[in-house]
Amino acid sequence: MNTSSASLPGGTWTLGDSSVTRFGYGAMQLAGPWVMGPPADHDGALAVLREAVGLGITHIDTSDAYGPRFTNELIREALHPYPEPLFIATKVGATRDAQGGWPTARRPEDLRKQVHENLGSLGVDTLDLVNLRMGDAQGPRPGSIAEAFETLVDLRQEGLIRHLGVSNVTAEQVAEARSIAPIVCVQNMYNLAHRHDDDLVDHLAADGIAYVPFFPLGGFTPLQSEALSRVANRLQTTPMSVALAWLLRRSLNILLIPGTSSTAHLRENVAGAGLALSDEDVAELDGIGH
Repeated sequence: MNTSSASLPGGTWTLGDSSVTRFGYGAMQLAGPWVMGPPADHDGALAVLREAVGLGITHIDTSDAYGPRFTNELIREALHPYPEPLFIATKVGATRDAQGGWPTARRPEDLRKQVHENLGSLGVDTLDLVNLRMGDAQGPRPGSIAEAFETLVDLRQEGLIRHLGVSNVTAEQVAEARSIAPIVCVQNMYNLAHRHDDDLVDHLAADGIAYVPFFPLGGFTPLQSEALSRVANRLQTTPMSVALAWLLRRSLNILLIPGTSSTAHLRENVAGAGLALSDEDVAELDGIGH
């Protein structure tokens, strides 16, 4: 299926020096259980990636820590040599242990190693975008990010990275990063129920910086999801569709990277994100996070 990116919900956003579709694809779910090991269906994983590009998606989010390596290698096998409009974002700042954990790895030598691993597994000479992931599995943690971020700035000056971003960070850390070098995006947890970054989303939008939410349905309790289910039932669609459509409507700088290992689910996500929400729907949904 070949579709123009212009027909994807949300249109496009200028990420650095590239125009990307606001509806993107997050590749994390292509790895095995707990994001470890190869996928159960190798050919199916390749088909999802090719379907994403066929639908017109030009923004893929990944990391060499997914698998580790398996997700990046799948992207390379499915799509290399990469079509001209494709923009691949990756992230560094954590590795994997034998138990499937995500130990932090942010010393300069760790970050250099991870950047070179991403270059190798993706089969490129320069990475389009590298996000520095801070904090831990529980969320952002306060503290300076200068040493780690300056390492990525050095790697950009060496020509190994085109653009920089930050992930799992506080607003103060975003400001610190921006005081060191330009960033093109912030990738944090944000959804209908977790709206701690509302002010940050608006501040970044005013400055032309993308905000990329992860876990678009994460963190809901049954009570908090009653309004979401009500709106979804009224519109005869799924809660995921409503949540994605709400995010696209929330601010033009929000870029979506929902993940899936199924081509059918990928198409459902695209269709769902294009859902038209009324002002009354949005008002009801806004009540979840306030």
